[in-house]
Amino acid sequence: MRAMSWAAGVVMMAVLAAGCGTTNQSGRASAEQEYVPPTSIYNILDSTAMIYSDPSAGSPINDNPWRWAGFILHPVGQALDYVWNRPLYKLAGMFPYATGYTQEDSMVDAQRR
Repeated sequence: MRAMSWAAGVVMMAVLAAGCGTTNQSGRASAEQEYVPPTSIYNILDSTAMIYSDPSAGSPINDNPWRWAGFILHPVGQALDYVWNRPLYKLAGMFPYATGYTQEDSMVDAQRR
């Protein structure tokens, strides 16, 4: 049994080593291949990417449709905040013991713009 597990270990190591040994070259000489530099050597999500590269070059051609929906629905959310949320906070602040309005709620309400 010990010899069988040892042999299985040797086979697994051989398979793993052979998989990493390939070069994945297309067959052309490396001198013939044309070098295409990347848009930026920095990650797109890096905060310095906007300074050192053109971020629009790394963005997709067609932007995400949910982003456009967010742009369109943002004013609706702001209107709901002013019409519904803020009056409810003011009403709850008048009766803190009945509504469970706490000091943290008061702090969050005071930090709104």
